Amino acid sequence: MSIAELSSGAYFFAMQLKRTGLPERLFSGLRIEIMSLAQPAPGVQSPARGSIFPAGQMILFLLITVLFFLWAIPNNLNDVLIRQFMKSFEISRFEAGLVQSAFYIGYFLLAMPAALLMRRFGYKFGFITGLLLYGTGTILFWPAALVGQYWFFLMALFIIASGLSFLETASNPFIAQMGSPESSAERLNFAQAFNPLGAITGVVIGKVFIFSGIELSPAQIAAKQTEGSYAAYLRFETLRVVEPYLFLGAVALVWALFILIKKFPAIHSEHEDGGDHGRFRDLIRYPHFRFAVLAQFMYVGAQVGTWSYFIQYVQDYTHQPEKAAANYLIYTLIAFGVGRFVSTALMRVIRPNILMGAYAVINVALVAVGVLRPGWIGVWAIMLTSFFMSLMFPTIFALGIKGLGPNTKIGGSLIVMAIVGGAALTPLMGLINDRTHSIALAYLVPLAGYAAVAAYAFLGTASGQAAENEGMISAATH
Repeated sequence: MSIAELSSGAYFFAMQLKRTGLPERLFSGLRIEIMSLAQPAPGVQSPARGSIFPAGQMILFLLITVLFFLWAIPNNLNDVLIRQFMKSFEISRFEAGLVQSAFYIGYFLLAMPAALLMRRFGYKFGFITGLLLYGTGTILFWPAALVGQYWFFLMALFIIASGLSFLETASNPFIAQMGSPESSAERLNFAQAFNPLGAITGVVIGKVFIFSGIELSPAQIAAKQTEGSYAAYLRFETLRVVEPYLFLGAVALVWALFILIKKFPAIHSEHEDGGDHGRFRDLIRYPHFRFAVLAQFMYVGAQVGTWSYFIQYVQDYTHQPEKAAANYLIYTLIAFGVGRFVSTALMRVIRPNILMGAYAVINVALVAVGVLRPGWIGVWAIMLTSFFMSLMFPTIFALGIKGLGPNTKIGGSLIVMAIVGGAALTPLMGLINDRTHSIALAYLVPLAGYAAVAAYAFLGTASGQAAENEGMISAATH
């Protein structure tokens, strides 16, 4: 896209904003931010903005993009598992929240080893290792169900997440660097747009194949215990999780074979300094990177917590059965997917950090409505947050690794490690609910997460842009 086209698009967008009746002072600020996109950085000749897709590497690009779909399925099956395990193992909401803890601790512990191994053996090694661990963990659901022990399922989830940690540590920087640096956030948002399609698929699988629709009242439970059939009912509910996970494992192993036979190119932006692989201590001098790690921790905790307890929120305040409540989780994931594609388009005319900051502020307001007005109004407000959270993970990631050069792999792994926010904040929500008997109050945790993202977007990204401009100046002088 040329500067003239960008200026024209920005002007049109600005005029549409003005017609909405925004205060002139706010409109002027937004207009300045939008129009400034068309100006090159000081001392840098602005290159023509090309396609977000990598030239000559579309098959590989699609192979890796499908991974964003595949790892979203177990991520969002967790939202169904939490509800299912509360029923089949008769555990509290806090104990059920350990599903997310086991899952995201796997991300946390394996992200750094993944980066170090890929620094030595390359991205292809990371993709294949991740898919093999993914497949192994899903297959372990079968013996876990036969044993009937909750801890066995948590172990299997940990192994799945370990594989996904490899996949995310590899996929996000690989996609971001497959093409023009100027379009890295857009390209990553496009690839990440297939993540919510996997998320929707995961919830649909859970609704159809895991939820039985049988929800016993206390009187019915007592009757089954008296007649000696309650243990058989619990075993029936536990076994329902096996088949979907075995199918996922088969798909993961087949995809590993596809990637094994595909040739991978070198990522030149990581080797501009004569083959230097980067050092941890170098990352300290990038404020935008340090802030990105914290923002990602808070964002993932907000996202995972929002979805993990959304079925329960719907059931508590609208008294819908579990299958009907699952439909609302599907609706919010659809909004998430739509948001990814819309955000990718908007980033052609609005700076990614400005768009993300505006979305984060909107989500703070929406979650506040969910906390203060539990019921159908709260359900719809929290449902809408998925549209506005959609761009946050890939945008934080893309902005966080800008200008890191040979430190990109280890920097990206630290941002992936920040996914442990899902392990820390989701049980915290369950604990707040158990103490206050209000899942609505527990949503104060996601509210704090979106506030942190807004702070990063408006205050924490400046040094990343400076680093990128410095790299462009260096490239221009060589």
